[in-house]
Amino acid sequence: MPKILGSSRIGYPRYRYIRHLAVGCWGGGGSGPAGHSRWKIPNLIDGLYSRGTVRSGAPGTRIRVSATRQSSTFASTLVREPLFEYELRLDERRSRLRAAESQMRTLAHLRLATFGLAALWVWWVFRTPSWDWTLGLLPIPPFGLLVIQHERVSRIAARARRAVRYYELARDRLDLIFAGSGQSGERYLTDPEHPYLAHLDLFGTGSLFELMSQAQTRAGEDKLASWLSAPAGVPELRERHAAVRELRELLDLREDLGILGPEIDRAVEADRLLAWGASEAYAVPRQTRILAASLVATTLLAGVLALFDWVSWLPFLFALLTEIVFSLRWRLWVRGVLRDTDRMAQELSLLGALMRRIENEDFSSRRLVDLRARLETDGVPPSEQIERLRKLVELLDARRNQMFALLAPLLMWTTQISFAIAAWRQACGPALEGWLDGIAEIEALCDLATYAYERPDDVFPEWAEQGPVFEAEGIGHPLIQPSQCVRNDIVLDSKRALYVVSGSNMSGKSTFLRAIGTNLVLAFAGAPVCARRFTVSPLALGASIRILDSLRDGSSRFYAEIQALRRVVRLTQDELPVLFLLDEILSGTNSHDRGIGAAAVVRQLLGRGAIGLLTTHDLALSKICDEWGDRAGNVHFEDTVVDGKMRFDYRLRAGVVEKSNALALMRSVGLDVGE
Repeated sequence: MPKILGSSRIGYPRYRYIRHLAVGCWGGGGSGPAGHSRWKIPNLIDGLYSRGTVRSGAPGTRIRVSATRQSSTFASTLVREPLFEYELRLDERRSRLRAAESQMRTLAHLRLATFGLAALWVWWVFRTPSWDWTLGLLPIPPFGLLVIQHERVSRIAARARRAVRYYELARDRLDLIFAGSGQSGERYLTDPEHPYLAHLDLFGTGSLFELMSQAQTRAGEDKLASWLSAPAGVPELRERHAAVRELRELLDLREDLGILGPEIDRAVEADRLLAWGASEAYAVPRQTRILAASLVATTLLAGVLALFDWVSWLPFLFALLTEIVFSLRWRLWVRGVLRDTDRMAQELSLLGALMRRIENEDFSSRRLVDLRARLETDGVPPSEQIERLRKLVELLDARRNQMFALLAPLLMWTTQISFAIAAWRQACGPALEGWLDGIAEIEALCDLATYAYERPDDVFPEWAEQGPVFEAEGIGHPLIQPSQCVRNDIVLDSKRALYVVSGSNMSGKSTFLRAIGTNLVLAFAGAPVCARRFTVSPLALGASIRILDSLRDGSSRFYAEIQALRRVVRLTQDELPVLFLLDEILSGTNSHDRGIGAAAVVRQLLGRGAIGLLTTHDLALSKICDEWGDRAGNVHFEDTVVDGKMRFDYRLRAGVVEKSNALALMRSVGLDVGE
């Protein structure tokens, strides 16, 4: 019987890569892996492809890979196409880096040799009796060319080095070995009143944000964080899904945006840049700019006429004096304009690199087309607008040239360039917010696309028109290794609004709640979810899972928990139905008060149309379901003892758990609790 191994994306070019790799690794006699003789591996690929087992269609389309159990070892390579693609690209980038570094070493040796020969040449020229000093300049052009070439190759090597690092991190993400290698996003855990951020592994070291975020700008990180922190509407999510599906296949674009340079890495201070662009304090009337240009033209004309003795020097001196008075009048204004110009121009040039790459891509999804259109100002792409500013700054820097420094005051160079920069700010400053927001959104969409590409078996959610509905088949936690992730099914709606989850310690209750919450956050951010099928209506998420006391705030664990419960209950006052996740509800108080309090909380939540789950060790809380009839049910996780050791299968079962393992766990760590 054929065995379904998974899903991937493959076309004929990819098939050729795979077959070429197989021929290179196993082309010839002898034995290959898993007992295959080497000649069988390429034939296996040909057979899979020709029989339609690998269905190609257009390059980049999704396929199902089927193979017999005998060929499953190699076919798993086909299934893990993201890893295969990353390995191919990583090898190619490493080869490119080695070639560039080899060229750099060769150029360095040539520069040294050229310098030595130049020194000998100059020595020979100057010791010759009838020497011509111009001959000593001959080594300068070849040495200069070597310097320019070395700089070019150095940039290529730096880019290849960043690409190698990019794909090394990407490969590690596939194995979930990423903690500490990216941005943790802990700065977004600042709102103590948020209903779920502190209770799910969304931010922090090893978090979902660190796994997903590849943004080069702080604004891009902020955008992704905002999507994880607040659910979007269904129309918005449908547009995001279309954009993510398109970007998922654009590996070259995502690579380019990810390696444009570490100097971009969150260097752009959005607030400062927006304040600089929005300032109206340095606006210059058009008449003033015309007057300045006229003064310079008059001074130059008077000077030329005086040089040819057509007029006296008096008009020139008068015009020059007028220029000096004009420059003094605008001196403080010019200083204010130039104070942050260099810094802001540098930051904008970094953004320009991102924009230029985005402008060169042809998009088809509505969201991406609209985003690129929004970046333009007066029909001009933002990269061109930023290039104008860069050239103005270069012209401004020309005043520091020793040859030009004497002429610059005559031309009122600094004042006139400052006027031009102020005019640029007046024309393009209002567009900066749109540029930053557009880039941030494209970066966030690329983060979702990378996440989707690296998880080809995850699915995009389906939207239920009538709610509340939460239905997941084969749901798992996205931060658990697929080989270790145990998936379960869950359905919540108005007919079955509550599950009370009982179970022993370490049996998987809290992880199950986090899996539900994390996937719901992914769904409403626009990403695929870790499930085989996922249907949900618009919901607000409220959680009480990770409860910590605070010595600084004088808050006990019980008080922190009831505050979290208050936030969840308060959510039901809003328009959206609530999905609540309550872990070990009211565990910080006695059994009597816990039973009364938990029942009251559930009564408020279900009475206001909420759906959800609560977990407990206290089996008495399972009786809460009696009050709600078919609208509530008991489920549980359990453990078994094998050879004196506890085993957990993390499978969700119907009913109330029938045993606990607290004493067994205490004995397992060496505590004497008697028989």
